[in-house]
Amino acid sequence: MGAIFAVIVILVILGIIAVGRSLKVVQQYEKGVIYRFGQVLPELRGPGLHAIRPIGDRMAKVNMQIVAMAVPAQEGITRDNVSVRVDAVVYFRVVDPIKATVNVQNYMFAISQQAQTSLRSIIGQSEMDQLLAERESVNRELRRIIDEPTEGPWGIRVERVEIKDVSLPEGMKRSMSRQAEAERERRARIITADGEYQASKRLAAAANVMARDPAALQLRLLQTVVEVAGEKNSTLVMPVPVELLRFFEKMAPGPADPEHSAPREIEDYGDAEVAAAEAAISNVHVPELEESSIPPAPNILPPDMVSTGRSFTSFISTRWLTSCVIVAGFTTPGQRTTSGVAMPPSCDQPL
Repeated sequence: MGAIFAVIVILVILGIIAVGRSLKVVQQYEKGVIYRFGQVLPELRGPGLHAIRPIGDRMAKVNMQIVAMAVPAQEGITRDNVSVRVDAVVYFRVVDPIKATVNVQNYMFAISQQAQTSLRSIIGQSEMDQLLAERESVNRELRRIIDEPTEGPWGIRVERVEIKDVSLPEGMKRSMSRQAEAERERRARIITADGEYQASKRLAAAANVMARDPAALQLRLLQTVVEVAGEKNSTLVMPVPVELLRFFEKMAPGPADPEHSAPREIEDYGDAEVAAAEAAISNVHVPELEESSIPPAPNILPPDMVSTGRSFTSFISTRWLTSCVIVAGFTTPGQRTTSGVAMPPSCDQPL
């Protein structure tokens, strides 16, 4: 009885061991590859509980998930002779479990080495500007280089490759910052020069219009006086009539200058350039300026002076008071000093 009981116990133990070796559980994200006496069976086992032969069969489970592998930083020299340090990350997955287990001993290590050599190769083929600005094209080329020898023979597909960081030498960083600063300064100078050019065209057109009518220049002068007086300063500005200077110019002997008889017309007012610049800034069509009709210049001399032939000096002495311009103070005729500033003797003498 004891021997029979021992045999039964041994058989039960062997049965439990056989059942344990025969039943295999495959996870949802795995595939099972069966080796029967060392030979791979073409049929793959999916997720679930599977029974295999306890003797002669062996199951290898292959993970089918996407694996993210960091590629160590690689140093290299670009095509334009700049030393850089680049690191990346590779996303891949197994598409053929039989090839991944049979054709390559350790596909994880193989993918890591292939990614490192391909990264060094892509550094030598690219320029520094491409590594910094054209990341998408560099990533596509790097993925193609890594995926070409791995998908067919190894059954591993590279889904995506991303360059994480590009480290440059400190001297190159300083050079790039100086280049960017110089470029911004160049743009600022061009914009300033363009604004001055447009302003000069406008001022030339305004001067041509005001030269046709002396009253317009006088009104602009009075407007300047009002603006200066509104600043609450101690400076008094008394304008001298422009007609006084023109009278002495006409009384001076000499041939008449045809240039002063009629103002010269400006052929180019710069309206086309200014309109194009304003339209480019505001994206709004700016119509060209039209020269408005200007009334003739009025006669500033009274009729009695013209009819009686009175001298212009007596007219000025009766119609205009003596005016003086003194900075930091106002003086009247007869007062020699104001705020420590000496009065010129001509201010005490009337015209």
